[in-house]
Amino acid sequence: TISGLTCQNWADQSPHSHSRTPANYPSSGLDSNYCRNPDGEEGAWRYTTDSNKRWELCYVPTCDTA
Repeated sequence: TISGLTCQNWADQSPHSHSRTPANYPSSGLDSNYCRNPDGEEGAWRYTTDSNKRWELCYVPTCDTA
């Protein structure tokens, strides 16, 4: 995540239970604990393993197209 928190696996329901699972979003690439954007947030994000911080945006580098 942007602040360096460890990401919760998309299939896990602890410490944060949620409905954004690989089964519910099969074409969103919700593999492992990779940052993704299955629901149209402002950028890629992840649930965190910090019980005090449910989710956080991720830093995703961009490629130069020049």
